[in-house]
Amino acid sequence: MNEQILQSAAAQARGLAIDAVHACSSGHLGLPLGCAEIGAVLFGDSLNYNPAAPKWLNRDRFILSAGHGSMFIYTWLHLSGYAVSLEEVKNFRKLHSITPGHPEFEETPGVEATTGPLGQGIANAVGYALSGKRAAARYNTAEHTIFNHNIVALAGDGCIQEGVAREAIEFAGHNGLDNLVLIYDSNDVTLDAMADVSQGTQAEAYFQSQNWNAVTIDGHDFTAVKEAVDAAKANSNGKPSVIIAKTEIGRGIPQVAGTQKAHGEGGAGFAAEARAGLGLPEETFFVSDEVRSFFAAKAEESAAAMAEWQATYDAWAAANPALAEELSNGVAKAIPSDLLDRIPAFDADYKDATRGTGGSVINTVAQEVPQLLTGSADLFGSTKNYIKDGGDFSAKDASGRNIWFGIREHAMGGILNGIAYDGLFHASGATFCVFADYLRPSIRIAALAKLPVTYIFTHDSVGVGEDGPTHQPVETVSGLRVIPNLDVVRPGDPEEVAAAYAGALGRVDGPTALIFTRQGIPNNSDVPVEVRREGALKGGYVLKQETGDLKLILMASGSEVGHIVEAAKELGDGVRVVSMPCLERFERQSDEYKKSVLPCECKNRIAIEAGVSGLWYKYTGCEGKVLGIDRFGISAPGNVVMEELGMTAGHVVAAAQELLG
Repeated sequence: MNEQILQSAAAQARGLAIDAVHACSSGHLGLPLGCAEIGAVLFGDSLNYNPAAPKWLNRDRFILSAGHGSMFIYTWLHLSGYAVSLEEVKNFRKLHSITPGHPEFEETPGVEATTGPLGQGIANAVGYALSGKRAAARYNTAEHTIFNHNIVALAGDGCIQEGVAREAIEFAGHNGLDNLVLIYDSNDVTLDAMADVSQGTQAEAYFQSQNWNAVTIDGHDFTAVKEAVDAAKANSNGKPSVIIAKTEIGRGIPQVAGTQKAHGEGGAGFAAEARAGLGLPEETFFVSDEVRSFFAAKAEESAAAMAEWQATYDAWAAANPALAEELSNGVAKAIPSDLLDRIPAFDADYKDATRGTGGSVINTVAQEVPQLLTGSADLFGSTKNYIKDGGDFSAKDASGRNIWFGIREHAMGGILNGIAYDGLFHASGATFCVFADYLRPSIRIAALAKLPVTYIFTHDSVGVGEDGPTHQPVETVSGLRVIPNLDVVRPGDPEEVAAAYAGALGRVDGPTALIFTRQGIPNNSDVPVEVRREGALKGGYVLKQETGDLKLILMASGSEVGHIVEAAKELGDGVRVVSMPCLERFERQSDEYKKSVLPCECKNRIAIEAGVSGLWYKYTGCEGKVLGIDRFGISAPGNVVMEELGMTAGHVVAAAQELLG
């Protein structure tokens, strides 16, 4: 380790952060200044990465969980030689820059996760570590090691306090993720006040109680940081490692250093004095030739290390072509083009809850898509998504495809995102629909970051029955639908379930929520299988064509599709039945297609769904009717609750007769 040049790099990194925040009068200086020595050791010495190949499969992954300190990562990515130019550093927080206020995945080379909501990055790092462990177990052979990288995350007090982080920390310790290194920037300050106002945890003791290795160091001591990071990376004792780095927030700006005033941009007002105190010239955004030469040399070393790894990889691929193809497909997010055709059609008299049908479908899909992993928040027996013969991921066996998240929905969401960020496997996880809000922040980030995560939410409506309104979602499905870039699929029969899974696995630009019933629903077997499957892939389709002139359109999703089928039989000619399993997919179809399903000239429209009614008026218009549930549920048998709250074919018929006069 060249401590002298790293000291210069740390000072200049502080200068870049000060100048960038001062230039836009916005941002967070505390962490970039307080952790400059940590950044210098990581990017100047201890991390294995290649700035010319940001997606190198065996790179060390660095996640900045405390995403508000984004100038930390932008500065070090720039100095390290990633495609983050000095001009982009100067464009910090400006429109269309690649240096936004918080790091965003795929927007900036070298950024491994979209972070900002505190604690998410810790859960993401745990997901990365799980992915790395499984990759090593699945793909390494006795002759060739192609995966032996580490996951390094930097977090602060705010991250550690969040519940999602605590859930993820416990999961990581229990599952023996010893490829994970968490650096805890322990500066004794939160945004509003000194940290002791809101916390009193004995950090070492806490982490040790969660089966972690823990050490406390001076975060400004280069040697201490290097020794701690290198020891943690070399660790193989079945425990993740935390380095509790005592730092001074805002170091370099004496007027605010060590206080909560250093958290944000307040210190930027002292930019000129700070630059002088750091030994920097008056020139802003200064980087010395010596520092640039140092990192250029490291980049050359990194390229050589990657070339050596590539030779090992090529030999491994030649010796293991099937595994190489599987890995390549995982990275490319490739699935069989005929995946839907490989899912057997269901018998005409088949009847089951869509959660049960989903259990059958996911096991077929798992045979065709080996990169599929799944998990459940202590509900495999109810959510039915366990992959038979897939094995269980654990500290003893990292090759398993079933992940036991425990009662940790929020961490499950963040961990699934981490797996998806890593991009080697397709992540899916399950819980009851009513608990989707426990992982809503993670779902939102998955949609924002365009991560192909699949959520399996069962027990989707008041049809849950006797457990009552606490377990009967009425607003949840619509609440998920308003998240941009999230596909919400509520299939209405088994063939639509098959299409729902195929569509979710085939989607590469965002997450999908599969919404399944607890109660059994019939198979609309008098409609050809291909019509239902292809129609469901489009989000909405004509399930039953009207006879004679069109006078009424009935539409529904999920279990209520059966009600409109029965109602149409009673109402006679001129009634069209439209199944709408996924409004988001339907909206992506051409105007011509949408008008062919819902012709503008037919104003008589009725929608029914066992949930809040608001979103359906887009399709019924002000002249139509929506039968929904704009109240909480009732504790009673599911069929009784459905009847009481108007979710029946009879109510559809009555509404139609009133509408038609």
